[in-house]
Amino acid sequence: MKTPRIDWKKTAGLVPAIVQDAATAQVLMLGYMDVAALKMTLRTKKVTFFSRTKNRLWTKGETSGHFLRVVRVEADCDHDTLLVQAEPRGPTCHRGTVSCFGDGAQAGGAGFLAHLDRIVAARIKSKDRSSYTVRLVKEGVARCAQKVGEEGVETALAALRMDRRAFAGEAADLLYHLIVLLRARKLSLADTVDVLEKRHAPPRARPDRR
Repeated sequence: MKTPRIDWKKTAGLVPAIVQDAATAQVLMLGYMDVAALKMTLRTKKVTFFSRTKNRLWTKGETSGHFLRVVRVEADCDHDTLLVQAEPRGPTCHRGTVSCFGDGAQAGGAGFLAHLDRIVAARIKSKDRSSYTVRLVKEGVARCAQKVGEEGVETALAALRMDRRAFAGEAADLLYHLIVLLRARKLSLADTVDVLEKRHAPPRARPDRR
């Protein structure tokens, strides 16, 4: 993982580091890093801060076990702030909430789809037969695929009717069942997003052969 360029003189050796959920884009917390904390974060792939109250390096989750596994670290345009994208292992806040900003337990907007993907994965792992998700996956991939087909047809038909609310509802059902099918085939929503990102990546400049 490449070390981001930071103007340490400008920041007096300490920079704010914003931690964001790599999947949902939800802001999880804010901490501070010095050179040693950044190096340890990149080396261990666990978010590590410099604690101003303890006056030492502090790895998030060292006592709770709720680590933040690093996916990407970038500096801002002024090279005086870090953005850390990470995968949280449990609640980030010491109060037991997902984020230190507000008590909301989930990401909003498009990020909710990644949150829903995690819920589906957790339900399947729980094997709780009272869960519709568990029962559906238990019936097999073919049944999950059939449900996606049925919901796809219903969504298409709803789109032809002049009822925006019904169309939105059917589209929501389709997205949910597609996520279940992905999980039934040992894939995740992130796998499909990765494909889309690669498809829409800017083309690489061709070498000048003159």
